[in-house]
Amino acid sequence: MAEHDHSAIKEHMTVIGADGVHVGTVDHLDGERIKLTKGDSGDGKHHFLPAGLVAAVEGDTVRLSATGATAVDLFEEAE
Repeated sequence: MAEHDHSAIKEHMTVIGADGVHVGTVDHLDGERIKLTKGDSGDGKHHFLPAGLVAAVEGDTVRLSATGATAVDLFEEAE
């Protein structure tokens, strides 16, 4: 898989799974992880996604290579 330029990922972008399911909203990029806003999560906590899951950045949308359900399973909770 090609290495993506993660500098295109900006705060407030929508994150969707490969199946079009809404996963979250970008808070910011933290190294090789995408931090999602807590206001957009079901449990009111920040979550991180590995930036390696990004398949494409299209306009204001980050599309993942994993489905929405798989991406949620891969969440890392912020400490």
